[in-house]
Amino acid sequence: MNATQTLVALWTLVIKEIKRFTRIWPQTLLPPSITMAMYFIIFGNLIGSRIGTMDNFSYMDFIVPGLIMMAVITNSYSNVASSFFSNKFQRSVEEMMVSPMPSWVILSGFILGGMARGLGVGAIVTVVSLFFTQLTVEHPLLTVLVVVLTSALFSIGGFINALLAKKFDDVSIVPTFILTPLTYLGGVFYSISMLPDFWQGVSMLNPILYMVNVFRYGILGVSDIPAGWALAAVFGFIIVLYTLALMMLERGYGIRS
Repeated sequence: MNATQTLVALWTLVIKEIKRFTRIWPQTLLPPSITMAMYFIIFGNLIGSRIGTMDNFSYMDFIVPGLIMMAVITNSYSNVASSFFSNKFQRSVEEMMVSPMPSWVILSGFILGGMARGLGVGAIVTVVSLFFTQLTVEHPLLTVLVVVLTSALFSIGGFINALLAKKFDDVSIVPTFILTPLTYLGGVFYSISMLPDFWQGVSMLNPILYMVNVFRYGILGVSDIPAGWALAAVFGFIIVLYTLALMMLERGYGIRS
């Protein structure tokens, strides 16, 4: 395939993925916005008023970046995991594998589709948050960069999950038992400076902590972790997981019987 054909193939995959989740928007875009609104009401207004301030910000302002990031993470991941596994289950992915499309085009197409949904839901949640707080962004470029990188990272993670899954139940195991606990323990609702030294060290092993903190730094200008280190960690995770996903796809792992 020449460069033009490659771009057409990539663009076609991305458009297909975007149409897939926008066609069923009451199931893919609406529920996250309602869920996050409940978080803002319960944790921000009701509980937050009793907690007071955190890192010199109101509790509502403090949790907004984490909740936006949580929506981006879960939707980027679940979109790719469910979409690619459906293609694998229906064996339509085999048609792509035998086509002239390079493996990296197939992988990148699904990743970009997942990013579109994750960033779209993130934008919706951001708009919802404006009904509860005055959102100001201290470092706009850094904020956009980290949310895009995080969406890409978890889209890749969803792709690997779909490759490893052998049945539909396997697709939900990682989000339920790994992704959700890591998200809740990733500093979304609290600062790790509140924890004892031992648990602060344990928290540093949680990759989501880095993403939430650098995103919070981009919006509020405060972080428990140096923003440069956090950003470097996200880049590192993306390189490792993308390489792993591409190797698995090229070898037909989980696809060829």
